[in-house]
Amino acid sequence: MTNPAGESSEDVLRLDFDRRLMLQFRGSVVTSDAGLLAYRELDDALGLSVMAAETLADARTGKNGRHALVGMLRQSVFGRLAGYEDVNDAERLRHDPAMRWIVGGKAASGCAASASQMGRFETRWLTAAKNLSALADLPGQWIDKVHGRRPPRGVVLDMDSSVSPTHGEQEMSVWNGHYECNCYHPLFVFNQFGDLERCGLRPGNVHSADGWQSVLKPVVARYRGKLSRIYFRADAGFANPEVYDYLECEGIKYAIRLPANRILQERIGYLLKRPVGRPSSDVRHFYANFTYQAGSWTRARRVVAKVEWHPGELVPRVGFIVTNMARAAENVVAFYNKRGTCEQWIKEGKGAIRWTRLSCRSFAANAVRLQLHALAYNLGNFLRTLATPEPIKIPWGGR
Repeated sequence: MTNPAGESSEDVLRLDFDRRLMLQFRGSVVTSDAGLLAYRELDDALGLSVMAAETLADARTGKNGRHALVGMLRQSVFGRLAGYEDVNDAERLRHDPAMRWIVGGKAASGCAASASQMGRFETRWLTAAKNLSALADLPGQWIDKVHGRRPPRGVVLDMDSSVSPTHGEQEMSVWNGHYECNCYHPLFVFNQFGDLERCGLRPGNVHSADGWQSVLKPVVARYRGKLSRIYFRADAGFANPEVYDYLECEGIKYAIRLPANRILQERIGYLLKRPVGRPSSDVRHFYANFTYQAGSWTRARRVVAKVEWHPGELVPRVGFIVTNMARAAENVVAFYNKRGTCEQWIKEGKGAIRWTRLSCRSFAANAVRLQLHALAYNLGNFLRTLATPEPIKIPWGGR
């Protein structure tokens, strides 16, 4: 009688495998980054990498280069998008089947660029003044491509600075007393869709608004004549009369946080007295608006004040905003408060793309790295805003 377990009493148990199945334990034929293929499809549909290759100058003089410039750029950008922010990650990525397909050309049947090739590409070729300038312009050119498929009625520009801590002997890495570390102090401009319009790397000890012209003006120039409505928001670090004059000259509506002083406090003194009656269990909001002219201003401007009384607090929370908008005071405050999303996008760049990883020795090489991180960030955000179904659309750098 046959054994219930499937074996006879005389013979050893034997299994008959399907010989068409093969088991291989070779990492070169599997990938953990297949999600990058969707980004490559989006890249092809919009022609982003091809546009970049046409803009950048190939500084290689030899005739036996294995990889095209566009392929090496893809390897830099897509690698950062997948979380591989260091050049030495190329030693493994060059054999990854997804990365080889993304790079294209000879890499599809062989291997992508090595760490030494990528090092020369990022620190020697892209650091040339012409290429670094072209890299700084690319995020805006990519955004124009996206706007061709999703035309905006207006654009809201949010400017903010951030910190990139340094842990070596990077050129122009300086101690910053506010952040209490040696760092760089990059500057960013985002639009309301979360796209990074432009960014610039700066030494660690500069003021928040230092060099704002080189970052903001090219963005405004791109939109000039294309959109009828442009808005600008920034925190108190950009409360500068030169910024006001420029925005007003360009016809841009703005809301910028204004540092408090004695004169401003006196103008709303009647709101700083504790409300009469039993303390409320809810936050109580009061608004005011008036004209004000600081000593460094060429003319008076509208200032909006917000006073908040919170339960259990003895003094109110007060904020001032300088603006040229004609909206009601509470609407100006609501518009300005949405600037907080800009800070969230910077956190996404830090967490998902790791654009604070600026570990090269030279300042120019780190400036290139920041621009490559910016391109990776935008590519990720384009997929989220253009191709992700609405029910599952969440901050792409999140869970």
